Amino acid sequence: MRAIQITEFGGPEVLVPTELPDPEPGPGQVLVDVALSGVNFADTHQAENSYLSPSSLPMVPGSEVAGRTADGRRVVALLNGGGGYAQRAAADPNLAYDIPDDVTDAAALALIVQGASAWVLLRRTTRIEPGESVVVHAAGGGVGTLAVQLAKRFGAGRVIAVASTGDKRDLALELGADAVVDSSAPDMTTALIDANEGRRVDIVLDMVGGRITDESLHALAPFGRLGFYGMASRELPSPVKLPNLMRHSASVGGMWLPHAFLLPGDVVGQAMRELFGLVSEGALRPVLGTIYPLSEARRAHEDLRSRGTVGKLTLDPSA
Repeated sequence: MRAIQITEFGGPEVLVPTELPDPEPGPGQVLVDVALSGVNFADTHQAENSYLSPSSLPMVPGSEVAGRTADGRRVVALLNGGGGYAQRAAADPNLAYDIPDDVTDAAALALIVQGASAWVLLRRTTRIEPGESVVVHAAGGGVGTLAVQLAKRFGAGRVIAVASTGDKRDLALELGADAVVDSSAPDMTTALIDANEGRRVDIVLDMVGGRITDESLHALAPFGRLGFYGMASRELPSPVKLPNLMRHSASVGGMWLPHAFLLPGDVVGQAMRELFGLVSEGALRPVLGTIYPLSEARRAHEDLRSRGTVGKLTLDPSA
């Protein structure tokens, strides 16, 4: 089968097209004939071994696929340990979700990690309440475009989208944001407060890191919450000083989606059912980005790291 293999850690240049034997499903696993593979920002960290869970070589990267099982089910699946950048992948059936007939493979891939992440960030990490203001950093990305829409759906009083280009900010407004902020603003604290009509903000969803995290934290209102779920800038924020959290009655919560599977009550399954339903109703629009040939996975990572992409990126293993 065609696949992308990494034999040394590094940047996009380490993603090498190759031919590999089909994966052998383990006990209880199913083999998925992959129609599309999802690309996530976490994959760029996995390639350089800077992700939360360490990687081992050689490896086939990628954590999500959409395709068909041997019995004809059309599924979107999360993969333990990678393997998604390939024509076939072995998946745990407990992490595979049937795709409704009126939802495309690309839309399903937009939901399985990025949609579920936006849902968990709002529902669990920051526990949104009706009327609250919500800041969404990287609002033109896969999580961001869905978080803007879900925040409005969940009752946010004002959604502030932060993005790097005019086109991305226009898209955020089209998706329901009430205000937009340029991500290059020299003082993000002031920019967010100004965008919230002079008031401090209640919730910030942040996957940027560095000064953006620091300055967003300073923009929180009393009992405000910052949900931290990535570090696209690859810059560490300043250490959080607990007395300062108490002084401002602020909270900082991290979110890594694999932990959501450990929660009782099938939280990710609940999120997927709601997200699929919203897409089917036309109430949620997954923003679909470029479909790259599998052989151009390197270019997909280069584009993603440059922050020049919009929406969900996918790979076509047939090309």
